[in-house]
Amino acid sequence: RVGGFYTAQVWPGLRLVSLNMNFCSQANFWLLINATDPAGQLQWLMGVLADAERDGEKVHIIGHIPPAHCLRSWSWNYYRIVNRFEGTIAAQFFGHTHLDEFELFYDEETLSRPVSIAFIAPSVTTYINLNPGYRVYEVAGSYPGSSHAVLDHETFILNLTEANAAPPGTAPRWRRLYGARQAYGLPTAFPADWDRLVRRMQDDERLFQLFWFHLHKGHPPREPCGGPCKAALLCALRSGRAADPALCRPLRPALPFPRVQELWRQRRLC
Repeated sequence: RVGGFYTAQVWPGLRLVSLNMNFCSQANFWLLINATDPAGQLQWLMGVLADAERDGEKVHIIGHIPPAHCLRSWSWNYYRIVNRFEGTIAAQFFGHTHLDEFELFYDEETLSRPVSIAFIAPSVTTYINLNPGYRVYEVAGSYPGSSHAVLDHETFILNLTEANAAPPGTAPRWRRLYGARQAYGLPTAFPADWDRLVRRMQDDERLFQLFWFHLHKGHPPREPCGGPCKAALLCALRSGRAADPALCRPLRPALPFPRVQELWRQRRLC
């Protein structure tokens, strides 16, 4: 009733928090009045997380716009909250970009220890020049002491090229595009595993091109992703908060951050 953000207990030990990401949108010009914490949503979130920490609950956070795509002040404050409650926040789920990707969060002191990950699921809509897709997450079940963490995820697509070539009246055929751990050789699906994946993709071009293919739900752009494109994408995967060049400094080769941001703006879809 206050601002369209909610919390509910899914089952004992797991709480769901739904955030209203319109309060962080870079396209919401009303936020020029207050870009720090519109409607007090972040203050409310801290209260919910503090109560969950006290009660021994784990929390899943869902929202539309991923944190790094938010206004800078909101994004950095959210990043700080994730750091403070890294032991309580078991998973984060977002969308908005229409692509199959993620954003990593690191400890604020050194920006080197992965503390959380925001999974960004692909869109069912085709916008722009994409196959429809959806994702299924495997999550640790409900039992005493469960981490409620994401254990793996699978992405399914509808190949529009095949669907359009089929005779009229043919039922759509959804197929499994990939499973994350199998495709990328991840021992688990914790933040540290995704951080190592980003580092591995720097030197393993085959692995990077596989990620590029999955990023676009099996229908990548005709123009290949060369050096600057690759550097900008890997930087985005490490960036759980907006406009922070420090998050990309460990990557090689280095690319000037203004150039990275320019490439980000080119690939933004929604």
